[in-house]
Amino acid sequence: MPNLRTRLLDNVYLTYLPAAKFKTDFLSAQFITPLRRETAGLGALLPAVLQRGTERYPNMQQLSAALDLLYGANLQHSVRKRGESQLWGFIATCVDDAYLPEGEGLLEQLTELMGEVLCRPLLEDGLLSEAYVASERTNLIDLIRSSINEKRAFAARRLLEEMCAGEAYGVSHLGEEETVAAITPAALTAYYRRALAGDRLELYYCGRAERERVEAAFRHALRHLPRQGESAIAPVAPHPARAEARVIREQMDVSQGKLCLGYSVGSEDKSAMVVCNAMFGGTSNSKLFLNVREKLSLCYYASSTYHRSKNMVTVSSGIESANYQKAMDEIGRQLRAMQEGDWEDWEFTAAKSSLSNSYRSLSDSASRMEDFYMGQTAIGGRETTEELLEELLQVTPERVAAAAKTIRLDTVYFLTGKEDGAHA
Repeated sequence: MPNLRTRLLDNVYLTYLPAAKFKTDFLSAQFITPLRRETAGLGALLPAVLQRGTERYPNMQQLSAALDLLYGANLQHSVRKRGESQLWGFIATCVDDAYLPEGEGLLEQLTELMGEVLCRPLLEDGLLSEAYVASERTNLIDLIRSSINEKRAFAARRLLEEMCAGEAYGVSHLGEEETVAAITPAALTAYYRRALAGDRLELYYCGRAERERVEAAFRHALRHLPRQGESAIAPVAPHPARAEARVIREQMDVSQGKLCLGYSVGSEDKSAMVVCNAMFGGTSNSKLFLNVREKLSLCYYASSTYHRSKNMVTVSSGIESANYQKAMDEIGRQLRAMQEGDWEDWEFTAAKSSLSNSYRSLSDSASRMEDFYMGQTAIGGRETTEELLEELLQVTPERVAAAAKTIRLDTVYFLTGKEDGAHA
């Protein structure tokens, strides 16, 4: 990302996006670590514990009061999965100095507070607070348990777990209940110290402040950060395609069946695949939406997602269990239409227009821009939004059809009600 991202300290990089149209400064500090089943729970738990208190502000009440003094600045922890990496850290916002009395220096004060939360947490006998670890461990377990209640997201996650079994991409960024329940203050503190010393730290700023000021503020705020040289972000391993599609059926107390399909992609023309996915099931003008859902009423919803870093496509749909085979057949028919170039000109044009608008609208949101660039870094991407848009505009119908021909069914996941098992 030329002119945007610079090395600030050892293993610390800053993405700087000047934006005069926003009245707030948006800051982010995210550690990027390989996503592993045995450590995902630690990475998900750690930022929540760190936010509970620091040496200077030992509890949430005092920390909140300090933020209130910064004209209601906001600081929140975050945990994400991008590619095969787990991102954990903090996101903060504050009013830009242009709208405050002269000399306030909110940027410096907020980055200093972020640095304190990261580098000077409350410790008891050299360990993270036992009470805070226990409380946040319970909260995280509750969050993991509650994820099963949203069946659409649950089914989509189960597809990835089964399709990418043995791959980091199939691991949940929240970890698993069993591993989280076993986390002790000693184990979490050891993980914290390793991360602080060795993991890549990516910083992000979007606002009006000059680049030199932002760099100086972060350098000062992170002066206590221990660093042990550079570490590379693990590249995302492509998903190995199966010779024969695998089918997984599970039963649960659900009133609506969830049919999720996973496809491997052989083409490296990723810009063409972005357009292909938009035409197939990525927009409200797509084949899955207009035909499978609207015209034939086989699905309550039907959409597709292109996983660019893994070169996979997944389809998510909600169906009556009795329509399982009809839905399977029709989704396959729509994919074949893509592979044979069987579409109207307006479908191609509408897909590119929708994607173009999506890329262009990213700059309207500092948080969306942060998520985009953090994701780019985590998967080894270096293109800006402008560069990706330019690549998109060069895609031709012939390239879309050629890319679509490399799509192969890999995994089928079907979640059905217990009384509907016979229909599967």
